[in-house]
Amino acid sequence: MSSTLAPAQVFLAVEPVDMRLGVDGLSRCVQHSLGQLPCDGSAYAFRNKNGNRIKLLVWDGTGVWLCVRRLHQERFTWPQSQDVLCHLSQSDWQWLTTGVDWRRHPEWQV
Repeated sequence: MSSTLAPAQVFLAVEPVDMRLGVDGLSRCVQHSLGQLPCDGSAYAFRNKNGNRIKLLVWDGTGVWLCVRRLHQERFTWPQSQDVLCHLSQSDWQWLTTGVDWRRHPEWQV
């Protein structure tokens, strides 16, 4: 894991969470609700009910990062799925964090 916070794997928690949760609360969500290990080096992204805020939890081997991003006018594009967890590619992650609909990525246009 580099200090630029570019995790190899990014997982999105499909269901919204309470944005008041911090490192410990989100780590419990990763472990109990998502069935993953919060310290595996992957990044776990969570959104609020309105879809205009996300939190990213990343354990990098020496500590934990908790990052927040808020959109002022738009909403983040989030998967609608029966699954509790969705995996994103690095490219999709970059699109998502800029507020662009990552499902309509230009590379996917046929």
